[in-house]
Amino acid sequence: MREPKVTAAAGVAADEATAPTSLEPGNLPRAVQLGGIGLLVALAILAWMITGDRMHGMDAGPGTDLGGLGWFLGVWVVMMAAMMCPSTLPMILTHARIGAGKRARGAAAVPLGTTLFIGGYLLSWTAAGLLGYASFEALRSLEIGFLAWDEAGRFVAAGVLLGAALYQLTPLKDTCLSECRPPLNRLLHSWRPGPVGTVRMGIAHGAWCVGCCWALMAALFALGVMSIGWMALTAALIATEKLLPWKAIATRGVMAVLLALALAVAVSPEDVPSLTLPDSPEAARAMEAMGMEMDDGGESGAAMDESMEDESAPGPASGAP
Repeated sequence: MREPKVTAAAGVAADEATAPTSLEPGNLPRAVQLGGIGLLVALAILAWMITGDRMHGMDAGPGTDLGGLGWFLGVWVVMMAAMMCPSTLPMILTHARIGAGKRARGAAAVPLGTTLFIGGYLLSWTAAGLLGYASFEALRSLEIGFLAWDEAGRFVAAGVLLGAALYQLTPLKDTCLSECRPPLNRLLHSWRPGPVGTVRMGIAHGAWCVGCCWALMAALFALGVMSIGWMALTAALIATEKLLPWKAIATRGVMAVLLALALAVAVSPEDVPSLTLPDSPEAARAMEAMGMEMDDGGESGAAMDESMEDESAPGPASGAP
């Protein structure tokens, strides 16, 4: 008599374990899915257009001046929206599906929940941008002579690229990348209710993404953070390792690209495509453009006067033709 009772109890437990919960994802209508993907793609394109307009002519290569804090943060947030949108698309769609499942089961859904989730994600990257800005400016304030490009600068840039390549092999990279790949189970287990909980989920996912991609962002600074070309390459590398089904192959492939760039920058930087050398006429013009842009963003009138004097002079102050 005892065995049937145990079997029945086990069956009840199994039924409860497989019963739908309020967090199970719903099936978004195909039109809604396509519309959401189209909207995200449109936002990414718009972010790329704004970034290209704001950064046009400002690539002074490694060590490019970042401008004022307000101007930099504005550009940085738009940059992150442009670069990260493709790789975060699965997570955003999964969040929307879970919200649809909650609504279908009569549970309370957070208004604009997916928007709040994206906002939290960008908050994490904004904090990372602030840290990067502070570190960069602190290093510049030391005025270390050997960091000049015509001394050890190119080897420092190559070292940053090499460090980014080696980070691809670390356990921390593997853990963070795993949290950023196909997201359903992780998002279900970390679900938090309410608007504040939604923002916290976005911040948490953004933090994992920062842990995964910070070295690639450091590599972008080493190559020229104001370069649209290097931004596009970095975004492609991030999407490759987050979206391709073969994680190990993707991470090793990204590492190989970084190693090749490190070697090229150290040995023959003038032959690296799209790399603006800091002591070149192109870099001098970019720094002038940065000065003009900072003035437009609200800097003092003295900067405008200096820029106007530079424009009226026969050539850049550095003596480049």
